[in-house]
Amino acid sequence: MNDVLSRLIADQAGMVARRQLLHHGVDADRVRDQVAAGRWVERTPRVVSVVTGELTRAQREWMAVLHAGPRSMLGGLSAAGRHGLSGWERPAVTVYVDDELSFERIEGVRSFRSRRPFELLRDPRPGLPLCRLEPATLLAAGYQMKPRPAHAVLAAVVQQRLTTPERLTIWVDQLRPLRWANPFRRTLGDIAGGAHSGAELDVRRMCRTFGMPMPDAQRARTDNTGMRRWTDSEWRLPDGRVLVLEVDGAFHLDILQAMDDHRRTRRLTTSTRTVVRCTAYEVRFEAAALARDLIALGVPGRVPQDAA
Repeated sequence: MNDVLSRLIADQAGMVARRQLLHHGVDADRVRDQVAAGRWVERTPRVVSVVTGELTRAQREWMAVLHAGPRSMLGGLSAAGRHGLSGWERPAVTVYVDDELSFERIEGVRSFRSRRPFELLRDPRPGLPLCRLEPATLLAAGYQMKPRPAHAVLAAVVQQRLTTPERLTIWVDQLRPLRWANPFRRTLGDIAGGAHSGAELDVRRMCRTFGMPMPDAQRARTDNTGMRRWTDSEWRLPDGRVLVLEVDGAFHLDILQAMDDHRRTRRLTTSTRTVVRCTAYEVRFEAAALARDLIALGVPGRVPQDAA
């Protein structure tokens, strides 16, 4: 092999496509000889490796992209992982392709055809071809996940300081049409901390749906340290007690915020006032289950029969 080809293979974690070999003068007969000698391994009909043994995750990603063709790129949670997202690893490698019928499917690789401009999606940095973080995450959330993990992964990429709600919101518009685009916008608003009024509207919608009285909103209270607080929603129950519902953003972004919220709950709770918490996600997408819990705590209303 010449030095240029050797460097290319090294940059690709020891993986190389047959088309690349042919471009550098290595024909099919020489490839067959190297494989027969045990120096190379045929990994797919289109890709061989100059390393033997079990492939690493990085090598499997290179294999998947090289097999899918020169315009393909790593996508979905696989691309997000390359950008640094942790805790969302999946066994299969996700690849975006422009023609999923132009190659043989291989085990452990999920290929998704996209009609969106690849030039818009592709990360410009050199190395393994991969989708930009924001569209990769949003496309995975919109088309490969159920609602709860879809919203959770948006929070995760922000929590791990990989992007911002603002950048994700811009991409929601650029990826139009995107499944669940409007719910994603609302969740990103919650994550950004600027949608308290939206959560209050969702609470009132829940009350109308399940025949619950409208709560008092933003009621001033003094906690047991003398600090003035404003509660999100309050109901005075028939027995004279007060039930307070505090609505957090869609997901806590850090442990310090969660600690502050728990401390606030303790300090607002008295013998006649009970404070419970929920997320904006629950108010919006799991209102029946939340209403059932509030009714069980004493708020008048119709118990949802299908609440989980």
